[in-house]
Amino acid sequence: MIRILGTILAALLGLAFGSFLNVCLSRWPQGESVVKPRSHCRNCGRTLLWWENVPLVSWIGLRGQCRTCKTKIGWRYPLVELAVGVLWAVVGWRLFDQILSPTTATLFAIGPPYFGFIPALETMFFVLLLVGLAVLDAEHLWIADAATLPGIALGLAIPIFQESITGMLPKIQSEFWVGLEERLLAIIAAGGIILLIRWSYRLIRKREGIGLGDAKLMAMLGAWLGLPGALLSLAAGVLLGTLFSLIVLAFPAMRRESNTWQLSKLPLGTFICMGGIVSVFWGPAIIAAYEHLVGL
Repeated sequence: MIRILGTILAALLGLAFGSFLNVCLSRWPQGESVVKPRSHCRNCGRTLLWWENVPLVSWIGLRGQCRTCKTKIGWRYPLVELAVGVLWAVVGWRLFDQILSPTTATLFAIGPPYFGFIPALETMFFVLLLVGLAVLDAEHLWIADAATLPGIALGLAIPIFQESITGMLPKIQSEFWVGLEERLLAIIAAGGIILLIRWSYRLIRKREGIGLGDAKLMAMLGAWLGLPGALLSLAAGVLLGTLFSLIVLAFPAMRRESNTWQLSKLPLGTFICMGGIVSVFWGPAIIAAYEHLVGL
């Protein structure tokens, strides 16, 4: 019962934070404040009433349109709220599973060292960041430095914070500092892979194919997940992007009417973020299965 209530609470918090994320995604690209003014219709400017701001429920109740001007409210709003709510619910379920069944903690681990309330909060923040970046790139082909660069710093700072609250930081030669050095190398290697692909594409095709934002995104994934997790994110993202492209090819109605639809840009960062979410929740199991398969 405690596990169910905790999961429901995590889901409700996820819906609320997903709603705030929608505000950021709508205003940030326009250079607007995410705090003021209060939530309003983007078309007619009418300030929304409290019951028009209830995550997910209000969109359903209003049938996806403004009550005053009948302007359509995009599917992005409920999908982002639902995505964050579901992901946070998974984190909550696994957290309480670990608390109530400590002997099986390693089996249900989100990824080392994701144990306890503080690491669970860190994971919630990270998936919130990934959802936001995925939508931002999908809508604007923009991966904001203001999100990825602090994300890299946080990925390095959080292990130090975890150690500091449990006591004195370990000595220089300890396993902790070795792990931190590995994260630094993961940042360089993960970002460097994208830069190498970008340089090779430009050399062959004589035009830009991958933005620098994707390199910074991969560096952020390296900081949080380590190099194996970042590489898994990239592989899963490329696979998802390929599947999406095949679906577009299979259904002509999804293509742009222009004859140049083949040259349209694919939001690679969106798919890498989706791969990052896969790596957060199932990365250790996938990597372990791969190592077993190749005999490592």
